[in-house]
Amino acid sequence: MTGATRAPRPAGRPRSQEADAAILAAALDLLIELGAQQVSIEQVARRAGVTRATVYRRFADKTALLVRALEWNAHAYNPGFTGWRDVEDMIADWAAYLSVPRHRRLLRRLTGSIDDYPELMATYRPLRGGQGTAAVDGILRQARDAGRLPQDADLHAVQEILRGAVFNVVQTAEDDAERIRAYFMTILKQTGYRAVTTDRERI
Repeated sequence: MTGATRAPRPAGRPRSQEADAAILAAALDLLIELGAQQVSIEQVARRAGVTRATVYRRFADKTALLVRALEWNAHAYNPGFTGWRDVEDMIADWAAYLSVPRHRRLLRRLTGSIDDYPELMATYRPLRGGQGTAAVDGILRQARDAGRLPQDADLHAVQEILRGAVFNVVQTAEDDAERIRAYFMTILKQTGYRAVTTDRERI
């Protein structure tokens, strides 16, 4: 042996964090690939390179695991999110997100799991970077107060219209963020929305 000493390996916790990340990543990947009904704890353990017991020590059942995987994914996607500036900023963010095929597939899987695993969509909707119903309502209210939506606009109805537009995008193979953004803005115009314009025309 040489006189060099090997740095001691950190105890317990770092390895546990690595296992947590591997399990959650495996669960999310399998959810996207197979759908919630076909995912099993055994498959997740195998994909993550851990034992079933390791997974069960962390999660009571498959639903709890998938819910946590969605929470983990939302934070990982946009950890620095602090809010949108305006409707245009919100729409551009949605378009960028939905232009990624993996994200659209995840949404299709969640939509298909509503009957058997309603907890998943219930978790996802308010989560995506903290960008749920309340945040959207705040942006739409701001637009209405600024006169960019009619003063009598039903903001709940506007949200439902936008949700339907998202659903339509999710069902397509469209992966061009600019076209998706333009589509959302076209839909919004039908609600009476008047877009913000700058030196660089946004619509």
